[in-house]
Amino acid sequence: MLIPLILSGGSGTRLWPVSRRNLPKQFLELAGKGTLFQQAIARTRQLPDIAAPIVVASEDHRFLAADQLLEAGIEHASIVLEPLARNTAPAIALGALQALQHDPDAILLVLPADHLIGDTNAFVDAVQQALPLVAQGWLVTFGIRPDRPETGFGYIRRAEALDGHGFRVGQFVEKPDLATAGSYLADGSYDWNSGMFLFQASRYLEELAEHAPAMLAAVREAHARASTDLDFVRIDRDAFARVPDKSIDYAVMEKTTRAAVIPVSCGWSDIGSWSALWLTGDKDADGNLREGDTLAVDTHHSLLRSHDRHLLATVGVDDLIVVTTPDATLVAHRDAAQDVKQIVEQLKAAGRSEHSLHRVVHRPWGNYDSLEAGERFQVKRIQVKPGASLSLQKHHHRAEHWIVVSGTAEVTCDDKVFLLGENQSTYIPLGSKHRLRNPGKVVLELIEVQSGSYLGEDDIVRYDDVYGRA
Repeated sequence: MLIPLILSGGSGTRLWPVSRRNLPKQFLELAGKGTLFQQAIARTRQLPDIAAPIVVASEDHRFLAADQLLEAGIEHASIVLEPLARNTAPAIALGALQALQHDPDAILLVLPADHLIGDTNAFVDAVQQALPLVAQGWLVTFGIRPDRPETGFGYIRRAEALDGHGFRVGQFVEKPDLATAGSYLADGSYDWNSGMFLFQASRYLEELAEHAPAMLAAVREAHARASTDLDFVRIDRDAFARVPDKSIDYAVMEKTTRAAVIPVSCGWSDIGSWSALWLTGDKDADGNLREGDTLAVDTHHSLLRSHDRHLLATVGVDDLIVVTTPDATLVAHRDAAQDVKQIVEQLKAAGRSEHSLHRVVHRPWGNYDSLEAGERFQVKRIQVKPGASLSLQKHHHRAEHWIVVSGTAEVTCDDKVFLLGENQSTYIPLGSKHRLRNPGKVVLELIEVQSGSYLGEDDIVRYDDVYGRA
């Protein structure tokens, strides 16, 4: 059984302000049709006899992953929730243990959820070419044939050829300087390290037992103590906290004698920065990648990205990245794109929320948009999916007014349950137990006006919740 293992735990800080901790790049539509996560899933569906995927994701992203799988028409996927980030080696071990519960001979196709591949056919061919090596017990990685000297990727040096299309891995090389990257390109035996793998789940665990036994023991314990919640496999937090933080390269691939590489040219990018996105996108005659409502005069080789209902205009600039969102704007030179993460670190240090939350915050029942806030008040636009329901809750410090814009709202307020239609409103007093539900077949949209001494999202006491958050 060939099982896709989709690693979806990254944060994508270099793509701030669009990518943020609670809505990272893999769940965004950045290039092509669908989100990067959905594109990764869709690529695997081109392979014959492919099984339902296993997704390893952060607890914070569990409903994003579930919703986007549903949108992609994927049923019966396993969503394994990491309580803590522990890098790729433990994440893959969790996926391997999960796969072996269904098939002792399972083969894992390990794919990061945030990569872009332009040539799906070439990717599928490479996976097919790797299968004979996997049957011989090799741990196969996919090396991307470089088309330029690149300092942002690690490299793999190919050694002798193996049967078929693969090569034994001669060496894993860290990110080089520009001169060294140029020499790798001229040499011809170096490929970019893609972070994609194909191997038997049991073989990976055997190698982990040999080279990182403490890690494997801790992962086994955490997985054995996992619980099932809705469609999620929740890994035990206390046990997983004891797992060492290591990548698969450091833990296994650089130590095993059975590492093989399949070179492939498939239009691959890890979309690791705004400059990487600029390289992959369709540009205008002046070399600009433009998305959203933009105007460009005497502007060249720049990335311009505007959000809805916001005009972005540039005049007389070259080689810039200009990205706007409702609550933040980034202006950077294209050559400094890797340093955007320093802004994120400054936001964290200052205790600001812009590194983690967008103005629009997604929840399992829908989303809310914080339209306006001031001393003792806040205004939100709330959208609730058909059939969805917020938790039964109360607030200690705020009251709320709800005005229905469209759809139908079922409101619970203490011992009363009633319906509200378009242009109708209600008042939720401070301390009242209340719930909002959408009983209809269209999205419910309403305006919420909060007033009180404290308006933080942590002023919620949940009594009942269909999403297990009570």
